[in-house]
Parts: sequence; C-alpha cells; structure tokens
Amino acid sequence: MGKHRLGLIMLSFTIVYLGLGARLVQYGLATPEITNSINAIPPPAARPDIIDRNGELLATDLNMMSLYAEPIRIVDADEVVEKLATVIPDLDWGTTHRKLRSKSAFQWLKRQLTPRQQADILALGLPGIGFRPEKRRFYPGGATASHILGHVNVDNRGLAGMERYIDRQGLADLMTVGMTGNTPLEPVRLSIDLRVQSIVRSVIEKAMHSYHAEAAGAVVLDVHTGEILAMASVPDYDPNQPSRMLPDGSIDTEYEKGWFNRMSNATFEMGSTIKSFTIAMGLDSGKIVLDSVVDASRPIRMGGFTINDFHGRHRPLTVPEVFRYSSNIATVKIAEMVGIEGHKEFLTRLGLLSRLETELPEIATPTQPPTWKRIHSATISYGHGMATTPLQTAVAAAALVNGGKLIQPTFLARNDEEAAPASVQVLDEKASADMRHLFDWNGKTGSGRSADVPGFHVGGKTGTADKVVNGRYATDLNFNAFLGSFPMHDPRYVVLSIIDAPLTGESGRRLAAYTAAPMIKEIVSRAAPLLGVKPYFGPGQSGLLIGY
Repeated sequence: MGKHRLGLIMLSFTIVYLGLGARLVQYGLATPEITNSINAIPPPAARPDIIDRNGELLATDLNMMSLYAEPIRIVDADEVVEKLATVIPDLDWGTTHRKLRSKSAFQWLKRQLTPRQQADILALGLPGIGFRPEKRRFYPGGATASHILGHVNVDNRGLAGMERYIDRQGLADLMTVGMTGNTPLEPVRLSIDLRVQSIVRSVIEKAMHSYHAEAAGAVVLDVHTGEILAMASVPDYDPNQPSRMLPDGSIDTEYEKGWFNRMSNATFEMGSTIKSFTIAMGLDSGKIVLDSVVDASRPIRMGGFTINDFHGRHRPLTVPEVFRYSSNIATVKIAEMVGIEGHKEFLTRLGLLSRLETELPEIATPTQPPTWKRIHSATISYGHGMATTPLQTAVAAAALVNGGKLIQPTFLARNDEEAAPASVQVLDEKASADMRHLFDWNGKTGSGRSADVPGFHVGGKTGTADKVVNGRYATDLNFNAFLGSFPMHDPRYVVLSIIDAPLTGESGRRLAAYTAAPMIKEIVSRAAPLLGVKPYFGPGQSGLLIGY
C-alpha cells in the first residue's frame, strides 16, 4: 500500500510539472498580447521641413516628451496630483485626478513637456507615471507667414494652410500606418521669399494700426511664373500657439479670429481696381483703342439709379483719361459696347468669377448676380455688385501686364519652364501692352503717384469702395485697395494691397490714394532691391543710377 501511494504521488507531481512546462512553452511561442493602450499608440509622426525659396527654414519638427499615466498602477492619486502640480503649474487638478482614478490602462496627462519638466518629474519617482516621445511643430518666424503655413494639432496633423495641403498629398495616410516615424523627409520648398514676406507683414500691420483700420493685407506675385512671393493678412496669429487660453481657462475667441485669411478666403467688392479689367476688355474686344473718346459729360440713369463720377470732368474723355480720372460713366459705356454676355465671359476667362485653383486650402468662391442684367453689368464694370478675393484679383492683373497670359498661381517654387503648362493666353498682346501704358501713366500722373518709388516705376490703379455692412453700403466706411505692378518698363511683379475700414490715412484722408497706395510704396521700396530689381532712371542717366 505504501509503495502504491508513493507511486500515485510521484505520478501526480509529474503530471503537474509536465502541465506547467507545456504551458510555459505555449506562452513562449505565443504572440504577445497588448496589455494596455500604450503599445497601441503609433510612433510619433514626423513632418517634412518647410523652407522658403532661398532655403530659409519656415517650419520644422522638435523632439518632445509627453506625460502619461497607467491608472491601474497608481496607488495614491491625491499624492500624484499634488507632486505633479509642483512641476506643472497649469495642471488641471480636477481633470488629472479623474484620469488617475479611472479604471483604464492609459491616460494622457500633459502633452509636449519641456526637458526640465521631464527631469523634475522623473526625480519625483512616481510609480505608474511614464513618458512617450512625440513631435512638436515649430515655426521660427512666428506669425510672419501664418496664413500661408497654417498650423497643426497636438498630434502633428495639418489643420490649415500649406500644412494641410501637405497632409492631403499623402502624408496623412503615411502617418496613419506609422510610416513617418524618424524617417527623414524631403523638405517642401515654397515660393515664398521670407525677407519679402517679413516686409509685407510689417507694412500692413503698421498701416492697420496707423490708419485705425479693421484689417489689412497685401500680396506680391511673379507675373511670369505665377509664384506667390509674399502674402499676408492682419489680424493674424502665431502658429506656434494657434489657440490661446484666457486666465479663466476659456479659449480666447478674439485671438482665433486671426486665423481668417482675408487675402484668399474672403471676397470683397474691389472698387475701381476692377475698371482695369473693364478697360482691358474693351481693348481686347477691339471696341476701343487708346485714342478712343468716351462721352462722360452726363450721368447715366438706369433701373431707378443714377450713375455719376466721383470727381467728374463733365466732358468726353480719352481712354487714358478714363483710367486716370476713374470715370464710372465712361467705364459703364465701355462695358455696354461689349455687351452683357461678353462682359461676363471676359471676367470668367480671367478667373475672376470662379474659385481660384491653387495649393492653399483656404480659398473663397467669388459671388456674382444669379442673372446678369444691364444694371448688373453696369455696376460690375466699376467694381460693385461682384465680389472676388484680393489674391485672384492680383492673379488676373498679372495677365494684364505679362503679355496676356493667365498663370495658375502657386505657393510652391517653380521656374518659367514649369509654369508654361499652367499658362493660358486670355488677352491679346496688344491689349496687354496698352494696359502696361495705362498703369504706367496713372502711376506717373494719376492716383498711382502715391505708390511710385523713384527708379522702380510702380504703376497701377487705386480702388475706393463703400464698405458693405450687413448687406448694405456704409456711407462712412471704405474698403480701399491698390492694384499695381513694377517695374513698369519691364513688369516682373504684381502687387496688391487692401485696407478695410480705415478711419484715417496720409494727410488725414482715408481714400485709397492715402492708405492702400502708400502701403505699396513702402513694400516696393524695401523689397525691390532684395528681389534683384535694378533701379532705372531712363536712357543716358547712369549717373543718377550710381547716385541712387
């Protein structure tokens, strides 16, 4: 009996040990299971650097650490909160305590800590607390090019501007499958010149404050390649801090209004700058030539309205005089020569009535009457009744001075050869040459004189329009613009400035000639030398060139 009992005991132990051994082998061969959500989080996603046309850094990634907790390993939540608060002053005690008391396996506590904060928390020796590497987007220029670059969220995903465009080109899909960890990515080179961009932003910001305006903006465009060299709109924001918290913990909504890009994502009645396109339409159609005379001696009665000139000459005007004196009456008559359908077709051909195609996601769609009647064609001819974006106004203007080619604009660097497929002939070359003459002449003798810079020959057209407020025209507020080009003896760039509801201007006047035009003068005087534009004072005046 004793031997049998001993044998049964030995057999039992043998079976138990064999079972344990088999189980250990099974565990060793099995695929490890995810025991908490830490392992389920993809590795930190890297984004490509963004650089300007000269290689200057506009956006890059920084390596950061974020704090997380495993609540199931937390012994005393109160103690953990108290100790973390000594390192993280803005820690939300209530939210953090709820996370630590939850039954989950993983909770984010604080994203993107500084290295000093990480070291101090490590010194606390708190169990159940850990760190995970992440990427943080950094914009060295701050707000300088915020509306072009856009910004990202806490997970490094593009939310606006070129950051969002880059995600749409496939980066977001690569991030989703975890293929953008520490892999170096080719930098994205923009058409922006950071030096010119900085000048443009500083000029419009100063103008907005000096003229007590609601907003301001400007753009510089290469007329041969369609490249945007600079574009800014103020108020703006710092993409390093796209949202700002108030002392009470709420979001600063006034600060977030700076996200709105008025140059590409807002439509305005561009006032008398549109007369440039009406006159170009008449020249292109052959209905007028520069020597043509248009009767502007009497107001026009139409649809119960009277169309008059702001500074009327009350006499027949030549086409250059129509442009210089900004005659509403003569401009309406030129539009009537072409006809309603021809008018609409011409503006469509120049891209002023359809949504602009470019990389920037924030692009507004122009507005126009659902059905064009005679009164609509008349008011649109001098800049009322149709709203378009300042950016596409500048793009269309490039065709007026570059030989008649409409070039799809781009925020990515490209050369003349690369721009050729994006170019369409929309205007007769003779009409374009005539428009260059009109821009130049008005820059020397008309309202464009306020924008001229000696040696750089800025030509263009001012536009002063009544501001639309709640669907009605305000009699005491203006929306001002200046549409120009330089140097007019060989145009290379289109420049356009806007200023919304200025309360004052140069010499105390708030018309475009005293607000929008001086902005262009300062932009060109500072930016033209950086763009390689040589001052020119005419043949036989090399001494002046050296003196300048």
